[in-house]
Amino acid sequence: MATIERGLRRVLDWRVPGSDLSAIIGARHGDPFSVLGLHMTDAGLAVRAFVPHAETLDVVTTEGELLGALTRKHSHGFFEGLVTGLSLGELYKLRARNAGGTWEFYDPYAFGPVLGPVDDYLFAEGTHQRVHERLGAHIITHAGVPGVHFAVWAPNARRVAVVGDFNGWDGRRHQMRRRLGVGIWEIFAPEVPEGAAYKYEIVGPQGELLPLKADPVGFSAELRPSTASLTARIDTFVWNDTAHLERRAEGDPRRKPMAIYEVHLGSWQRGDGNRFLTYDELADRLIPYAEWMGFTHLQLMPISEHPLDISWGYQPIGMFAPTKRFGDPSAFARFIDRAHGAGLSVLLDWVPAHFPVDAHGLARFDGTHLYEHEDPRRGFHPDWNTAIYNFSRREVSATLVSNAMYWFDVFHVDGLRVDAVASMLYLDYSRKPDEWIPNEDGSNDNREAVAFLRRVNELSYATHPGTTMIAEESTAWKGVSAPTYAGGLGFGFKWNMGWMHDTLDYMAEDPVHRQWHHDRMTFGMVYAYTENFVLPLSHDEVVHGKKSILGRMPGDDWQRFANLRAYYGFMWGQPGKKLLFMGQEFAQEHEWKSDYSLDWHLADQGGFHSGVQSLVRDLNHLYRDHLALHRRDCEPEGFQWIVNEDRAQSVFAWLRWGGEAAIPPVAVVSHFTPVLREGYRIGLPFAGRWREILNTDAGVYGGGGQGNRGVIWAEPIPCHGFPASAVITVPPLATLFAEYDPA
Repeated sequence: MATIERGLRRVLDWRVPGSDLSAIIGARHGDPFSVLGLHMTDAGLAVRAFVPHAETLDVVTTEGELLGALTRKHSHGFFEGLVTGLSLGELYKLRARNAGGTWEFYDPYAFGPVLGPVDDYLFAEGTHQRVHERLGAHIITHAGVPGVHFAVWAPNARRVAVVGDFNGWDGRRHQMRRRLGVGIWEIFAPEVPEGAAYKYEIVGPQGELLPLKADPVGFSAELRPSTASLTARIDTFVWNDTAHLERRAEGDPRRKPMAIYEVHLGSWQRGDGNRFLTYDELADRLIPYAEWMGFTHLQLMPISEHPLDISWGYQPIGMFAPTKRFGDPSAFARFIDRAHGAGLSVLLDWVPAHFPVDAHGLARFDGTHLYEHEDPRRGFHPDWNTAIYNFSRREVSATLVSNAMYWFDVFHVDGLRVDAVASMLYLDYSRKPDEWIPNEDGSNDNREAVAFLRRVNELSYATHPGTTMIAEESTAWKGVSAPTYAGGLGFGFKWNMGWMHDTLDYMAEDPVHRQWHHDRMTFGMVYAYTENFVLPLSHDEVVHGKKSILGRMPGDDWQRFANLRAYYGFMWGQPGKKLLFMGQEFAQEHEWKSDYSLDWHLADQGGFHSGVQSLVRDLNHLYRDHLALHRRDCEPEGFQWIVNEDRAQSVFAWLRWGGEAAIPPVAVVSHFTPVLREGYRIGLPFAGRWREILNTDAGVYGGGGQGNRGVIWAEPIPCHGFPASAVITVPPLATLFAEYDPA
């Protein structure tokens, strides 16, 4: 017969005191395990149980042999009685009867704890790196019985119960055991199945009953507008990506190509009736498309569970739950595995800066400001009406660190793009002078958030070699992508927001005026190597009245598309990793709308749109295949200006170097007026043959077909500080790429 280790409290009287009985029935008992279950008394072994709707209750062995009948002490379903034939530590079942029938079940109060003192210590210390392995709802076998172990942190609660489908949402049925000293509550609920809905019913420190709370570490959740967590397995995924993970760990990510396709899964494509596609359907469609387009990475806008579609996932509540909009956790794991099989890395947008204040979420979780700062000058974000995590609280920081590790450990993601980093770094971010609290020395840096970010980055790189951590950081904070040992934040890359704003502003100008804004296209190189940069054309640039990228381009249709093609060529030729939001690769006309599919008919009908799509595809393959275009993206020796002051003609030219003699350099020429410029001389480092490897004005892209017929010959005539030069044809509104051919 199954046995378990558990403490048995010896009491003087086997009958439960009236105060305890009332507290159990009222779901207000702070230590239900001291009352319910099996207890040693002076009169022998006594069993107490609370089973609503039962008229009689027997204690039976796990094989069904009767051990004793319990007496109903209260009409609500409280039973107690002495039993014989049961040894200390033995499991038993309860057999209940009423007019509707008979049912047997394991008593949850017959089981001992699952967590141990080491878990308590590490969690309280804030050094537990895998909180998700201990908290949440884990489908396990405990003492030989299948079920779910529930554990939640609520240190200021008087009582916590788990409620759900399995107990009629009755908070009296599974009142939890409090682990002294750390504020974690746990219970093993036998025979609870996978897919069961549940929440936590919490009585706050003043005895108030709080709104039912979703599990902060829940692994799955109901589809909105429902808000319950769901029990789910995360330990049975089948992976076939060993080769991908081994390749990921090789080499320096800064010297690898990174062409990121940013995707909102809910609106990339939709199914019949405007329904969401499933993770499996997205794997069938999105992954082959991104592979065909030559992208190296998919960056998914937040997929953690969130209540509001129009938040795009940036106000998550279920940080450990892949959103139910597209399927269950196993389906999301299959999506990642399929991406890896196609050679695509997957980055997730991650939001550890703030959270929404929905009643079922983290706000005032145990009746106190547990996850957020109590003072709104530290704990409330005025821009988004959200709560800000209290990074100074060790347990909060440990939970968020573990969340990052969770996506790496459990779902094999390849990196995280951390959202709203600037809002985390500054105590006065987006606040008036009287709306924030400075540090004791008067400074405005959020030192707890800085320590948290450094820890996340250190652990990510230490435990998952080759992963990518990217900061969306819009200020001049120094060392965002510098290692922590050098005083930096430890990110691998930072979004270059300045480059994005400057170049888009330039492109919006009429070509006749661009000469007066020439430095907007060159200024980025002044600081290009102060960080490891990603050049982002993200979702933020195609919403809220900003227009699509194509929509920003001036002129008639021919000029708009030519401008766009030239701009994409300029971007892919510049140092820095690349990011392009979905739809912009085929020149979406309208702004992005998150509740509808992209306008795929534009790419399917041919013409200018499919031409831009073909160009982006070729730019991706060019960038990947020609080492000079990516090998030194983050090192100054990888770039050299040829022409950067030709304002009158709006021409820019530069060289990309691979850092090794065997890697031929690539010359890039961008021109942003609608004038054909023949006989334009540019300096080059070597005389001889240069192959024109891409021309955005090519007819296949919708251009006019002007260019150099595939070959540029450089003469030993010095120009622009170089020993050689070539006279070339520069097409209107176009970018050319030419690679040196020493043969």
